[in-house]
This record gives sequence, structure tokens and C-alpha cells, in this order.
Amino acid sequence: MDSPQDAPRAEDAETAPQHGYTSNKDAYLRRLKRIEGQVRGIARMVDEDKYCIDILTQVAAVNKALHAVSLGLVEEHIGHCVVGAASEPDPALRAETIDFKVKEATDAIGRLLR
Repeated sequence: MDSPQDAPRAEDAETAPQHGYTSNKDAYLRRLKRIEGQVRGIARMVDEDKYCIDILTQVAAVNKALHAVSLGLVEEHIGHCVVGAASEPDPALRAETIDFKVKEATDAIGRLLR
């Protein structure tokens, strides 16, 4: 993940790095807003003392939706960042960059599986 000092500034918008998900950013944001609404709905269900199985059903739906977003982001990372690293002209740097990007993806997948 980018560190705060790596965050693009408004004046750097044209030179900001493109991430794998950039072309699908609006779709990801729509999905995340929908998930946010589902979570608010779950909180409302708890507040209104709804049946526990109904709440658990909604929690499972949110988990499934988050997993779909996660898998999409992993796919975008591999397709953009890992494949992009393969285009590095310096062979030594290319190998190092590919290894780093694959390790990032592997670590992220590991966190998703915990």
C-alpha cells in the first residue's frame, strides 16, 4: 500500500500512478457503497432486534460481496502490476520487481484467507 507521502497531490493528478483497478474505479466505488448500505442495514436490524438468523444471512451476503471486490482487486494487481513489472527493461530490476509484486499479491491473498 502506498505510504502517505506517496499519496498524489491535486497538482500531481496528471502524473499520478495508474493502478490496475483505475479503469474500473467507478464500478468498485459503486459496489463498496452498496456494501456500506448493507452494513448499515445490518446495524439497523440489530438495533431493531431482528431474528439472529436473518442478521447472519445479511452478514454472509456482505462477506460474499467483499470477497468479490477483493478477488477483483487481486486480479487487477496481477494483470496490471505483476505483468507491468515484466516490461521493465533492466533484466535484474525486472526480476526483482516481479518477485516483489508477486510477493505482495501472495501476502494479500494470505490476509484474505485468514
